Amino acid sequence: MKPTWNPESDQVNRDQVSAYDEMRLRCPVAHSESLGWSVFRHADVMRVLHEHQTFSNQVSQHLSVPNGMDPPEHTVYRKIIERYFTSDSVAAFEPTCQQIATKLLREAYGRGSDIEVMTELASHFAVRVQCAFLGWPTDLHDPLLRWASDQQHATGAGDRESLSRLAAELQLIVNDLISNRRLNNADTNNDVTSSLMNETISQRQLSNEEVSSILRNWTVGELATIAASIGILIHHLAQHPDHQSLLRRDPSMLPVAIDEILRVHNPLHGNRRKTTCPAQLGGVDIDAGERVYLNWIAANRDEIVFEDAGTVKFDRDPQHNLLYGSGIHVCPGAPLARMELRVMMESLLQQTASFTLDPTRTAEPAAYPDSGYTTVFTRFQWK
Repeated sequence: MKPTWNPESDQVNRDQVSAYDEMRLRCPVAHSESLGWSVFRHADVMRVLHEHQTFSNQVSQHLSVPNGMDPPEHTVYRKIIERYFTSDSVAAFEPTCQQIATKLLREAYGRGSDIEVMTELASHFAVRVQCAFLGWPTDLHDPLLRWASDQQHATGAGDRESLSRLAAELQLIVNDLISNRRLNNADTNNDVTSSLMNETISQRQLSNEEVSSILRNWTVGELATIAASIGILIHHLAQHPDHQSLLRRDPSMLPVAIDEILRVHNPLHGNRRKTTCPAQLGGVDIDAGERVYLNWIAANRDEIVFEDAGTVKFDRDPQHNLLYGSGIHVCPGAPLARMELRVMMESLLQQTASFTLDPTRTAEPAAYPDSGYTTVFTRFQWK
């Protein structure tokens, strides 16, 4: 198959959002060597999401619970996962999240008005809330920050050797946490990691491999998407003082505002699928066993579904927003992520009078396959 586009080209990386908008109009189902078939239109993405018999989630050679599973196996594990993201669980964690956000912003206040958001706020918040949610020790903050930074650089450079090393490094961190808890009796710990280790399936306890897979998936997803989301949100509000002023006057609008801002600039690049049988998407015939890549950024900016799609409108109907996916694989952690982002932005608006982009330094967009920004230089007027 001759490639019809290159997702890693300089042209795409200069402005991913515009490049995907152009692909959605010009070639909505496109082939590349690195991704296989990329799907850019909202309707085509929705079809893939809801036809899981044809478009399988079993795309990895490694165990991935439950992301890389199909029904009926996926259904059983999904029920276990969902228990950790109920409204009661999220509400119970909110005060801890508020404390983390407040402390982090006080630390930023002590450094002055000029803040680089991604390295000084976003990544720290993502690591701290993840460790707190899972019950992991605070001495993992710095190692996980270094790991996330190295992961981003290796991904951007396409350095497969470093990516393999980093995957093994995260695996070792998680395995050590599980092993230590097994040795010290996980029943005595009242946290998410210990509870997960004591879950059962088919009348047996989850294996170390299964627990490790769940924790890895949660951690990789949390660190990347929460940090990217905060950068995108702050960048947007710094560029749009009218939106910033509106949310300062009425913080109750934050939940819908956050989802809409992140619809226009999605923090998650995409997800993979594999065809189980011949299929057709966008008039293109796709053989069985082919890789299919869902481009969230493009699908969530589809003009057919969202009028004036590239414009943030807080009163827009959120029904078709694919920020957290759709179908049986819709993100189970969406309630937690929404709460964390709301709390962080609430705290930021409370502790500042205003914030703007630093006019002397340009925000650096993230390169494929990351989304958002690698740097967002911001000037804060603290209260």
